[in-house]
Amino acid sequence: MQQVIPIPTLHLFPILDKLLIELLGSLTAADWNKPTVARLWTVKDIAAHLLDTNMRTISYAQGYEMAIATQINSYQDLVAYLNELNATWVNAMKRVSPQLITQQLASTGKQYIEHLNTLNPFEQAKYPVSWAGESTSLNWFDIAREYTEKWHHQQQIRDAVGIPGLMTKELFYPCIDTFMYALPHAYRNVDATAGTIIKITISSDIGGDWYLLKAAQKWELLKQQPANPIPSEVIIDPETTWKFFTKAITPQVALQKSSIKGDILLGQTVFNTIAVMA
Repeated sequence: MQQVIPIPTLHLFPILDKLLIELLGSLTAADWNKPTVARLWTVKDIAAHLLDTNMRTISYAQGYEMAIATQINSYQDLVAYLNELNATWVNAMKRVSPQLITQQLASTGKQYIEHLNTLNPFEQAKYPVSWAGESTSLNWFDIAREYTEKWHHQQQIRDAVGIPGLMTKELFYPCIDTFMYALPHAYRNVDATAGTIIKITISSDIGGDWYLLKAAQKWELLKQQPANPIPSEVIIDPETTWKFFTKAITPQVALQKSSIKGDILLGQTVFNTIAVMA
């Protein structure tokens, strides 16, 4: 029996890439220097980071892997290492023109996608999706994680320059569906009676419903509503959702923009969930 990929995203990468190149080609010189919700990064910095992702992935596919000089013994060690790696690239790219960055993104984007298509979705990925609490992950999940990176970084640029484009069911829903896999890990220390259900609703026609079930040993993410009563329901709009999952806004701000029906203490941990390496 053929296995079904839980969140198919490969077919969306070319769409995102096309939209990105069109977006970058439309920016003014002032746009490239605008600040973003990524705080320390401008629009140009985010574009440079997206290029870094392409280049590193292609290099790995060609059999090259940079030696890691830093000792990594914990999650925070990994985050610090990645932050330094990202900052080094972004700082170096300050001497490169926006036009060249755009050209390189167009070129490497095709190679990047070609590599992703060579991967068996049900084989073990090179890197685990750590923000979901996994020590090993399958390729389909790692590819979906890569999709969320491509989606939210382009959305950060669009947010900064006021150009819509990615808030559609086709493009938004798979990103948020992947982010939801961070919830069981975020709730790992939240105590509740087995069978407890938390409903998470992302409002509007581009959102949907997800359910957290407290099983005997851990929390589990479900897409179908269980028969159990729901003591807590969290309702969030799409804009707030992608921003708190990626640390663009604080949990407090996200909570103020949302609503919780029923048990507030049980539902509010949703807003402490992060689906990026941070």
